[in-house]
Amino acid sequence: MIALHHTGGQTWAVFGLARSGLATARALVAGGAQVRPWDDTEAARSAAETAGLRPVPLNDAALAGCSGLVLAPGVPLTHPAPHDVVAAAARAGIPVLGDIELLLRELQPANGIGICGITGTNGKSTTSALLAHVLQQGGRRTALGGNIGTPALDLPRFGADDSGIYVIEMSSFQIDLTPGWKADIAILLNITPDHLDRHGDIETYAAIKARIFAGQGEGDTAIIGVDDEYCRRIHDRLAAQQSGRRIVPVSIERRLDDGISAIDGKLCENGREVFALDFAALPGAHNGQNIACVYAAARAAGLDAETIRRGIASFPGLKHRLQRVGVIDGIPCINDSKATNADSTAKALASFETIYWIAGGKPKEGGIDSLRPFFPRIRHASLIGEAAPAFAATLGSAVPHRLCGTLEVALDDALAAARRDGIEGAVVLLSPACASYDQYKSFEHRGDAFIELVARRGAVTGAAA
Repeated sequence: MIALHHTGGQTWAVFGLARSGLATARALVAGGAQVRPWDDTEAARSAAETAGLRPVPLNDAALAGCSGLVLAPGVPLTHPAPHDVVAAAARAGIPVLGDIELLLRELQPANGIGICGITGTNGKSTTSALLAHVLQQGGRRTALGGNIGTPALDLPRFGADDSGIYVIEMSSFQIDLTPGWKADIAILLNITPDHLDRHGDIETYAAIKARIFAGQGEGDTAIIGVDDEYCRRIHDRLAAQQSGRRIVPVSIERRLDDGISAIDGKLCENGREVFALDFAALPGAHNGQNIACVYAAARAAGLDAETIRRGIASFPGLKHRLQRVGVIDGIPCINDSKATNADSTAKALASFETIYWIAGGKPKEGGIDSLRPFFPRIRHASLIGEAAPAFAATLGSAVPHRLCGTLEVALDDALAAARRDGIEGAVVLLSPACASYDQYKSFEHRGDAFIELVARRGAVTGAAA
């Protein structure tokens, strides 16, 4: 835990008492602050009491005199309307921010400690985990957290002599709550429409993502994928600024003479081939972008090309992201539960030739119409959750499908279809293209349920896909 000593003697409100909220409350108390925690759910308030905290309803009176409100990233800040507690904080005239903002305030100035921030619509968790792994394998003290796994304030505290690097995955919600964000190395992978219900429109969403580069200057590095329209615009704006930062473009569509490319099975630096992209745990062109961005970041952190290649080769893969969790009757079962939108599922569908697809859940805007180019790869679709009827309408006569309702029924349906067809190289792929909240607490909960169901059917354990 990182105690927030800079808040000592102050009073802070904390709203949202899941993992990051509880970590924030503990860090504030450890730093000597008074804390007024609250959550709308009784279960979360009970968990806070078990942790030794006393929940306080955050009305106008409770917020008066607070130095700030720390908001959980899942709570609406602006759209579709500010949460009542956000409106109350505005009336009280106190700032609303997130746990990562408090982390940065506590660490600054901290010579020798590095911050690497990663964002993007898709691929940020794989990129964050891979970068942390490569840096660790290269001998750097590294802590990974933020939107992935460990809350930022539950990370270990590095001393100035440790030369440690915090690798922080940043969602758009977290960026929105971090007005003082500044990273030594910042990565923006890609931008496609997502979370528009929370940001209003794609332009606002892209502008928030672009803030991953905020505050950078001399000696800092900005790494940006340039294969989509929104990121290209951001790259061009960065290039026009006289900030002193180094800008590294990344492409998986063309070889860049100045930048990093992952194309034709090779990683290239400034047009020169560096190594082959033959890493078993990182299949598909989309992982080429993740690898290229990690390579650029690790180079900026001082690692040489061969050290980076060895680190990537030893990466075991990320749970719930193209994770091969077992083989049943010769059919690999792939857990891609983290694919919560169509663009992310497109990456998975592009990675296999013959697919028995399990999809559905709480639908995202746009549905799966954008996945039509991949329909020829899908032999059968087993549909679950709220999105199943709409997905069935989109698939129509192009893809045989069945409305299965639950994940268990869908797995058995997909396996039955795969056994019936007997096509060599076929996979059962859970890649929902939907949020999980209609049936599960999170994509992790959904993925763990899939893993358990596969194991129950006598699967031979598989390595990461």
